[in-house]
Amino acid sequence: MDRLQHIYEVITKEGFTDCAIQVINHYVKDIQNGKADFDRFNLSEHAGLCTAGAPLIGASIVACYARASLAASGNAQSSQGASPASWLIDEQQEQCIEQWARAANLWVEDSEQILTEALGPMIAQGAEAKVYYRAGDTSVVKERASIYSTTQKALDAIVLHNYLFPETAMKVIGFTRDSDGLLRIILTQPYVNCLRLATKAEIDKMANAKGFHDNWNGQGVNYISDRITLEDMHPANVFIDRVTGAPICIDCIVKFVQ
Repeated sequence: MDRLQHIYEVITKEGFTDCAIQVINHYVKDIQNGKADFDRFNLSEHAGLCTAGAPLIGASIVACYARASLAASGNAQSSQGASPASWLIDEQQEQCIEQWARAANLWVEDSEQILTEALGPMIAQGAEAKVYYRAGDTSVVKERASIYSTTQKALDAIVLHNYLFPETAMKVIGFTRDSDGLLRIILTQPYVNCLRLATKAEIDKMANAKGFHDNWNGQGVNYISDRITLEDMHPANVFIDRVTGAPICIDCIVKFVQ
């Protein structure tokens, strides 16, 4: 029997019991040790998956289970057999990931208060992330909310970022909800000592070297390859590193080509 299918059956039968958590963890370890593949990603992208850490791999497995269980339910499909709507998938994935994270001791209550007490006030806040940093640390901590259509795609984005930009790889350490009830992924990321913001020409050159071309006739900040799209690659997300002098991407919207 396929290992993912076995995991799905265990969760369906038992919920997120100790046994189910153990089965998921064994699969996660095998993925990290190169003994198993996660078919969502190709061989090159697997490096980004492993760099993202065991909590992200586990969450991705659970998100896939949530999508599969929803698709199998009679309430999820229309009479024409259409796929479930994105909002239904997202809702199911969030619910399952929270249940799993609580059972796996990866859920953090009052994360914002804990991070503020440990690191100090937020140093930045955008549509996607709240950023915390303590002077002298080599990493920042982010509470990252999803701006993607499903939670699985938000998890994919971290994997694909790590694959494309390993110098600023994100590592997931837990999950929480903010005061507005939004699911947030808690992660660490290397602190970048910024010399200045990158220019459009420098961003173009970096994207081209990674196999991407401008998706807006040279006028925008979106790039595309055969498999992946990069969006929001504006200078506020791409810095020139003070140490190397090279452009370095700290964040962007990255996803598979639909």
